[in-house]
Amino acid sequence: MTDSDNSNKDQWEKETLQKLVFTSLREQRRARLWSIFFRLLTFSYLFILLFWGLGWLDTETVRVTDKHTAMVDLRGEITPDSLNSADNIKTSLKKAFKDRNTAGVILRINSPGGSPVQAGLINDEIVRLRVLYPEIPVYAVVEDICASGGYYVAVAADKIFADKASIVGSVGVIMDGFGFTGTLEKLGVERRLLTAGENKGFLDPFLPANPRQREHAQSMLQEIHQQFIQVVQKGRGDRLKDHPDIFSGMIWTGEQGIELGLVDALGSTDYVAREIIQAERIVDFTAQEGLMERFTRRFGRVVASSLLAETSGELRLR
Repeated sequence: MTDSDNSNKDQWEKETLQKLVFTSLREQRRARLWSIFFRLLTFSYLFILLFWGLGWLDTETVRVTDKHTAMVDLRGEITPDSLNSADNIKTSLKKAFKDRNTAGVILRINSPGGSPVQAGLINDEIVRLRVLYPEIPVYAVVEDICASGGYYVAVAADKIFADKASIVGSVGVIMDGFGFTGTLEKLGVERRLLTAGENKGFLDPFLPANPRQREHAQSMLQEIHQQFIQVVQKGRGDRLKDHPDIFSGMIWTGEQGIELGLVDALGSTDYVAREIIQAERIVDFTAQEGLMERFTRRFGRVVASSLLAETSGELRLR
């Protein structure tokens, strides 16, 4: 073999080796790029799930070109530390009314009642929004139950719809608790209650009922009951029938509620959207609880329960 042949062979081997090296580098680079791409895709997916779980993604408002029926859910007891708090319901209602494609608002209620203060704040907000947006009607649609505080909220709507078997009414106020007089003594436990102010141990469950305190509590219940009655009368107006039990705390079915003027007509959410508002598409504006909020609220309840040293009566519309 000549020197020229050896030179050509060496050149060929060098070029072949270079091609193999470059090909290997390209494959490694391509694999690295694909690896980075899939990692970014995975992280993006996880972050989206995290933001959605924490409630940071605003999915409450759906932008559509056609008119829709805006819906806000009020489910369960009305309390200041739940999704049914006045702050949450008011925020949801404001978003529903402000949306430019809202043809009408449905407040779907399935609640036994709750805090008279929270219910009153929601009622006031509905009245305010009706004045601010006179062209947008708001209807209360009752599912299983709309009693006491739930009904306190419903009477602010233009009309109330219910199922024939729904439970409505219970226009009354309740404060309940327990009496454990003598229980601790029987158990051999000494109760040590120190107060500054003769009524600071108001309705203490481990002391005999104080007639003066009991009378004062009853007067407060009567006052709040009268406020409740006035709200119902203002909201329902001439539609209310003259019946001795309407404001007695009694409950009725949806059909009976129509006869008494507590309810306007029978109808479901779909029916009201389709036939009354005439915007069949329903967009849910109900505030959703984020993962962090849910954890914080539950943790707070546990801490509060562990620190609670005294049992007291709870006032609520129920």
